[in-house]
Amino acid sequence: MLQLCSSGGHVVASATLYGGTHALSTHFLPRTCNITTTFVDITDHEEVKNAIVEIRTKVLFFESISNPTLTTTLSPMVLSPARLSADVVVHSMSKFICGGADVVAGAVCGPASLLNSMMDLHQGSLMLLGPSMNAKVAFELSERIPHLGLRMKEHCLRAMEYATRMKKMGLRVVYPGLEDHPQHHLLKSMANKGYGFGGLLCVDKESEEKANRLMHHWKNSSQFGLIAVSLGYYETLMSCSGSSTSSELNSEEKALAGAGEDKWSQFERAISRTMDSIL
Repeated sequence: MLQLCSSGGHVVASATLYGGTHALSTHFLPRTCNITTTFVDITDHEEVKNAIVEIRTKVLFFESISNPTLTTTLSPMVLSPARLSADVVVHSMSKFICGGADVVAGAVCGPASLLNSMMDLHQGSLMLLGPSMNAKVAFELSERIPHLGLRMKEHCLRAMEYATRMKKMGLRVVYPGLEDHPQHHLLKSMANKGYGFGGLLCVDKESEEKANRLMHHWKNSSQFGLIAVSLGYYETLMSCSGSSTSSELNSEEKALAGAGEDKWSQFERAISRTMDSIL
């Protein structure tokens, strides 16, 4: 955004974004760069059109699928925004693309003119602010990308299995692979065939307190999963986004933002040991 917007610039963004991006747009950019953002319901096309300010609006910024409701980590195997006419695509490579939860990296994909301008010696945001990828990290990622397709298929297969079984158990599950998800058919129409609906699902516990109590109970009483936020790891990870990756959002903004058999058996044991007061 720093490369596309100058002082006085304007961004129209989805109200459901990763917490760090929301904080950057709400607090940091207005204070330091005089770049403002209008947040909208990205599914309401009229609201998006009405938010655009002639001359000033330089960027329409949104995530697919949105975070924290579910999520930015589909990877290009599941969804390819460039094929859907996105001009610039930003990938988090720390998640599923990495697959090992051991690097911090990202990728910007777009026109050569934009990428070259970002690396300009005198005015390039990448060149002057320094977010250049470590050579060792780049090498490690290059060795993991060839099997990304295989990994994503398995992630998505297990997530779908968990979501289906959890729903049958009576848990409130949010997963775009389930037909009762409000945007199931939308994602199905856009996603690359054969890769499923993503490797992340949400169990709705209605409050951060209940969610955190449940996670700690599963982890400490039944040794199910790990409590961590670096998605795409080869172990089952759990996180309450409201008190972690989306903790920058206030209560109103949060409201707007709206398996293998052995592992499933472990999950079932964790559920059975969870007291009614926690559920």
